[in-house]
Amino acid sequence: MANSPKYKSLREFYPFYLSEHQDYTCRVLHFIGTGLVLLSFISFWFTFNYWFLIAIPFLGYGFAWVGHFFFEQNKPATFQYPGYSLARDFIMFFDLLKGKESFNPRK
Repeated sequence: MANSPKYKSLREFYPFYLSEHQDYTCRVLHFIGTGLVLLSFISFWFTFNYWFLIAIPFLGYGFAWVGHFFFEQNKPATFQYPGYSLARDFIMFFDLLKGKESFNPRK
């Protein structure tokens, strides 16, 4: 970690983040997890049922970490760059949704 590059902006961090998300299944799992996080937050907002808030880290990290450990076979960027990684999870989600990023970047 001492030799890790220090990123000064989300824009500077994004190429590294994308390089850690090259597997199709990992990206799909990130997309599902982030989508469920958003749905869980919206559900909380309308119901004020705190179980929806409690579920958020399990949904987000659960899907993402399965993607990294079993498919991408790397450590999630969250361990080194928690803030940038969280922000980029949502940015990648919307980039995938809009078609700006591909679910299968290796093609």
